[in-house]
Amino acid sequence: MPNSSSVSEFLLLPFADTRELQLLHFALFLGIYLAALLGNGLILTAVACDQHLHTPMYFFLLNLALLDLGCISSTLPKAMANLLWDTRAISYQGCAAQVFFFFFLVGAEYSLLTVMSYDRYIAICKPLHYGSLLGSRACGQMAAAAWGSGFLNAVLHTANTFSLPLCHGNAVDHFFCEIPQILQLSCSNAYLREFELLVFSFSLLFGSFVFIVVSYVQIFRAVLRMPSEQGKNKAFSTCLPHLAVVSLFVSTGIFAYLKPPSFSSPYLDLVVSFLYSVVPPAVNPLLYSMRNQELKHAVRKLFQYMLLKHQ
Repeated sequence: MPNSSSVSEFLLLPFADTRELQLLHFALFLGIYLAALLGNGLILTAVACDQHLHTPMYFFLLNLALLDLGCISSTLPKAMANLLWDTRAISYQGCAAQVFFFFFLVGAEYSLLTVMSYDRYIAICKPLHYGSLLGSRACGQMAAAAWGSGFLNAVLHTANTFSLPLCHGNAVDHFFCEIPQILQLSCSNAYLREFELLVFSFSLLFGSFVFIVVSYVQIFRAVLRMPSEQGKNKAFSTCLPHLAVVSLFVSTGIFAYLKPPSFSSPYLDLVVSFLYSVVPPAVNPLLYSMRNQELKHAVRKLFQYMLLKHQ
């Protein structure tokens, strides 16, 4: 029986069987990837260059854009390369790196979304304490904690997963390497230790989810008590995009990991994994810019500056 030492590569689940469909999927994924690069790149540049956006909310948004860029870059380029070159293979080291970076970036993003809900809670429910509770040092520490928690979680899970012996071949039922699919290839009972770690991680994620929900209950209660319609609109314009991002991130992840076995099939899993790994990084910039006038204005100024520079 093969074990982890004899497996030199894994075979990923293909998106299509015919060459024409492979090239069509490649073009679609290239468009999505370029849109994600453009959207998140514009947010990064606008926040970095516009002094009016040097606030805690936009500092966290800049970190979110960085994580989104990393998240989509850890999965989609390899999938596009496999489609272009008509192959399914990924090296053992490449698979381990993909698991590490995806777990690291997704974990850090979820932690950051929790921090961002705290930022909105303080801004709306305790505005007089906003400057003291969310100074530059506190914001830096919270962002570092989000990145650090994702990194430590990824190191722990990646090291544990790839130390398991593999007894069920090397075909991964996924378009990228992910821990649940690697565990399916491991020997019986050998995966229980990693399964316990996953349960512990999901418990922490559930605690963060409860914190986000409680924060938004308090936020909406405070907003509904505001006497001014303008104040309500401004509060909703900063909160609703974050809530939409959290909802998209959590709902696709929950469906992917907690759907009933009767709903499970390789190609349904393929579509669901695409929804939670590729769609949020591409859509998040659009969600944050739709109702945010400050961000729209900063992006417009950026385009105007670029056009004037090239005239």
